[in-house]
Amino acid sequence: YIYIYIYRQMADYHTYYKGPEGETTQWEDIQIRLGNLAPKEKAWKPEKYAPEEELSKNKEWIDAKTQDELEEGLDEEFQDDRALNEYRLQRIQQIKAAAAKPKFGTVELIRGSEFVQKVTQASEKYLVACLLYREGHIPCRPLLQCLPELASKYPSTKFVQCFAQDAIPNYPDAGLPLLLLYKDGQCVKNLQGLKPYGGDKLTPEHLALVLNTFGPYCIRDGEDEDQATNDQIRSLATRLADKRAEYGGTKDPEDESSDFDD
Repeated sequence: YIYIYIYRQMADYHTYYKGPEGETTQWEDIQIRLGNLAPKEKAWKPEKYAPEEELSKNKEWIDAKTQDELEEGLDEEFQDDRALNEYRLQRIQQIKAAAAKPKFGTVELIRGSEFVQKVTQASEKYLVACLLYREGHIPCRPLLQCLPELASKYPSTKFVQCFAQDAIPNYPDAGLPLLLLYKDGQCVKNLQGLKPYGGDKLTPEHLALVLNTFGPYCIRDGEDEDQATNDQIRSLATRLADKRAEYGGTKDPEDESSDFDD
């Protein structure tokens, strides 16, 4: 739209054409490019109104809430949804139970003299995974590399490691690594060597999947076994895809052969 301003000066009539505020004519654009005119400030325009989307209250919405948020002022919101309210109460109990569990988060190096206390007796209260190894022994490397990540991701399980000769004098290197899984004061499984994991190309996700076949050793607070398995499979697929991309879509050269024979 063009507005026309007409004024009279010295008995002459002049017509001045002006567009909407902030807009420029083609002639003005040329003068601005040549530096003869200063650029005009654009006219302020209000942002388009966008109504906020109403949050749908579902299980995912509840999972994102803290214990305090779930306990305070929400009873009225769930009066019309009994099933969702029951899930809310269940979620509160899960959070409380998780808070009561001991938190570890690292791999503890123990002495052989501490084995009974920190493994056998400790497993009466919580799950324990103990790695027996020898420093510098190549087959032990994959587990030594994977356990810290599992310990950090699953702090409810106690992960420890101990020099094999310190725990079991004269234990042969051929039986290493030896991963002992304890529960209720008993060793429920011992995994010797790397064959239980399919070889030396071991990832933390793969190790977690193997351990979970013998108990909930690698399950985060609030997860069930199916959720943990799906999460580990997705993480494993992502890790493998990233590794493949690192080598330009080709196979990792290390996959062609093993560093050692099982």
